Amino acid sequence: MNQVIVYVTYQGEPATRFDRRYYVDHHLPLVLRSWAPYGLEGLAAFFPAVDQVGVIALCECRFRDEAAVDAAFRSPEAPAVMADLPRFTDVVPMRARAVAL
Repeated sequence: MNQVIVYVTYQGEPATRFDRRYYVDHHLPLVLRSWAPYGLEGLAAFFPAVDQVGVIALCECRFRDEAAVDAAFRSPEAPAVMADLPRFTDVVPMRARAVAL
């Protein structure tokens, strides 16, 4: 099985509300705690080097395989992960899956 990466991106502009500190200190640990039992192997957050219009934050979630992604997003913990979003942004995240060739 191939590892699957889910990229979660947040689009906006410099004035868009996005609390980076909350995201890194609280939301990402919640995601890891919630989905590691289902096969989330790690994650990392990235922010643009300069204020810009477009992607204002990106998270790379590394899952064991496709089944792990599906299990995490269907898990009983998923609603709590999603309910945490308004605490740090008003942006609706976009997700894209990627696999190695």
